[in-house]
Amino acid sequence: MTGVLSGCGLGGGSGEVTLKLVAADYGDSPANSSKKYWADLVDAYEARHPDVHVEVSVYSWTEVDRRVRRLVDAGKAPDMAQIGAYADYAAEDRLYRAGDVLSIPVQADFVPQLSQAGEVDGVQYGMPFAASTRLLFYNKTLFKKAGLKPPTTWAELAADAAALKDEGVTYPYALPLGPEEAQAETLQWLLSGGGGYTSTVGGYGLDAAENIETFTWLKDELVGKGLTGPVAPGKLNRAAAFAAFADGRVGMLNGHPSLMKTAEEKGVEFGMVPMPGKDGAARNALGVADWMAAFKQNGHGEQIGDFLDFVYGEKNVLAFSREYDLLPVTTSASGTMATAAGDQDLKPFLDELPLAELYPVGRTSWATVSAALKKQIGTAVLPDASPALVLGELQTRAMTADTSTSG
Repeated sequence: MTGVLSGCGLGGGSGEVTLKLVAADYGDSPANSSKKYWADLVDAYEARHPDVHVEVSVYSWTEVDRRVRRLVDAGKAPDMAQIGAYADYAAEDRLYRAGDVLSIPVQADFVPQLSQAGEVDGVQYGMPFAASTRLLFYNKTLFKKAGLKPPTTWAELAADAAALKDEGVTYPYALPLGPEEAQAETLQWLLSGGGGYTSTVGGYGLDAAENIETFTWLKDELVGKGLTGPVAPGKLNRAAAFAAFADGRVGMLNGHPSLMKTAEEKGVEFGMVPMPGKDGAARNALGVADWMAAFKQNGHGEQIGDFLDFVYGEKNVLAFSREYDLLPVTTSASGTMATAAGDQDLKPFLDELPLAELYPVGRTSWATVSAALKKQIGTAVLPDASPALVLGELQTRAMTADTSTSG
């Protein structure tokens, strides 16, 4: 899906500049497509800056990263791209540093967790554009029928899932380790077990003892006992799990803010709690961010910076976040959202952000590692699988990717 939202064109003026932005579509229908958000924002900007025109091409998330890579490889890089990863372009010296384009107050306003995740070797290239965290959603009707309360530990989660299974619930706990977004579900569980994707020394640590223990528990205590539903976790995608929750067929699953609206529209009564940890609430939640990158090829750094300063104004950040049930990426907008009566449904997710851990997107190898995780991690919970072996193979691939991209 592509659309161009443009101003009146160059018009022959020698001082006029046209900026090209490639953006992702966060909408789920034509009515709330991101095209409309960008059209309104560009109109407002161009009204104040008649010599700068902004052309925005909007693509679905399934193709936006590929489109940008194709443009870059063809020598036709856009001025800005709002995409899922930036580190490979930074490594190729194609990007402006955030500090080279943004004003100091705007760059300083980013949520610290997100600013740090946007760095490569201590320099920020990725500018966070949208963020979300995860909470454990549970179906209140199913829990009430089974006489349950939401879990705070792994043992309680497994016990609740067993009780839900006895009540005939299709997916007592939905575990989407399919190729759509397995890297998210995986990291949420690793964090709840005290592990993660990287080690304390800065490299990948996929086969750390804590991670092996987490996946062994999942394999034995949830999947092996039939508590994750009729579809093998490695074949269950997030979208299908969310749809099943909205249909009332899931007892528990990890979800992000957009699931609230979907469930409410289907009349599902749900609650949300922090992800249970091995022995109590997990220390860290999963955080996810999407990124704005500014390309140097066309030499429009000054105009890019002025436009992005406008984009990251509190009013615009809040408008985008509220339209798509996402978290603001700036401290000022986050403060407003935390106290606004109309935003209280997002506050539990907002509360998780300061302690959230994000994917290691600052590593140029992350795209390769993420693709391997999506393809392979679901096999770690198969009946005859060895979680240690699967995680060990993924660690080897990660180290190889790290070496090849940094060499």
